[in-house]
Amino acid sequence: MVPQVTDNVTSWLSVGGLRPTRQRLALAELLVRDGNHRHVTAESLFEAAKYGGDAVSLATVYNTLRAFCDVGLLQEVTVNGSKSYFDTNTHDHPHFYWEDDGRLSDVPLDQLVITRLPDAPQGAEIVSVDVVVRLRRT
Repeated sequence: MVPQVTDNVTSWLSVGGLRPTRQRLALAELLVRDGNHRHVTAESLFEAAKYGGDAVSLATVYNTLRAFCDVGLLQEVTVNGSKSYFDTNTHDHPHFYWEDDGRLSDVPLDQLVITRLPDAPQGAEIVSVDVVVRLRRT
């Protein structure tokens, strides 16, 4: 199926300097068509594409998400050291990880205050700080 490509999608891909292949257009459409930020896993994006009639393999989804991250269109957030979520909001911000259903959501940046970071070891610099607050329903 050929995706209905919106201006959001073509603009988003052009910001990253990526060639708009059929697979990239289909996956980008699922990620940014409505302008809302989302957190996806490769598996959830694969299922959404399949449900929408787009013929892409799981390997293609992984490779495309990696390409989107490499050019700064997505931010990868790793939970549990192995589970990766891909966030369309690439600005620094903390996340809630909902353990009960394996969902990631944004924490308003103004609600997190970090007053001091450790000094980086000699010969290193702090590039970013990732904050994931784990939640469990009571």
